[in-house]
Amino acid sequence: MFTGLVEEIGVVQSVLKGTKSAKIVIKAHKVLEDVKLGDSISTNGVCLTVTDFKSDTFAVDVMAETMRRSNLKNLVPGSKVNLERALRLGDRLGGHLVSGHIDGTGTILAFDKEDNAVWVTIKASPDLLKYIIHKGSIAIDGISLTVAYVDERVFKVSIIPHTKDVTTLLHKSPGDEVNLECDMVGKYIERLIRYNNKSGNEENYNNSIDMNFLSKHGFA
Repeated sequence: MFTGLVEEIGVVQSVLKGTKSAKIVIKAHKVLEDVKLGDSISTNGVCLTVTDFKSDTFAVDVMAETMRRSNLKNLVPGSKVNLERALRLGDRLGGHLVSGHIDGTGTILAFDKEDNAVWVTIKASPDLLKYIIHKGSIAIDGISLTVAYVDERVFKVSIIPHTKDVTTLLHKSPGDEVNLECDMVGKYIERLIRYNNKSGNEENYNNSIDMNFLSKHGFA
C-alpha cells in the first residue's frame, strides 16, 4: 500500500525485454536507504518487487499483464519514473490510499497554466471515468491528486509548483500515456450493490446502476 506522495524521481538505467515481459533496472537514492529483497516500490504508480539492488540501483521484473496495462512498456534507458516506498504503519497518510494496482491508462491532452498552477487534461475510457468524481482522489503515475473537473470524456487536475518539482508529470507532453488508479472505495461499492446474493452468479449482474436500481435495493 502507498500514499501517492512521490519520494523521488528515478532514472531507468536499462530495459531487458522478453517476449512480453521485461527486467528493468532503475537508478535511485532515497528509496534505497533501507531497501531489502522483496520490498515493494511504486514505479509510476505500479507496485513492483525489488529482485536485486546495489548502492544506487534496483531491479524489478515486470510481467506481461503489467506491460499490457501500464505505461511501463514505453520505458527506455533515460526515462524518468516516480518512485515511492510502501507505506509503513504509523506513517502520515498525506495523500490517499493507493494500492499500486492500476486500473488502466489515460492520455494527456493539454497543459494550461493558471497563475502558479498548471491544469492537466487527461482523456480516459468510460470504464475508468465512471469511478472518477469531482473533488475525489486519483493516482496519476503514482501521484496522489485531486480531481478538479470531470465529464464524460476527460478529467482535469491542477498541479502546484511543488508537485511539478518533485514528480515527472509536467515533464510529459500531450499524447503521452499515464497510469491511472481510481479511488478503490467506488469499486468496492459497485461490486457490493451489483452482486446477486441469491444466485451468486456473476452472469446475473445488472449492468445498469441508476436511481431506480438504487431505490429498489434500498440505497436511495
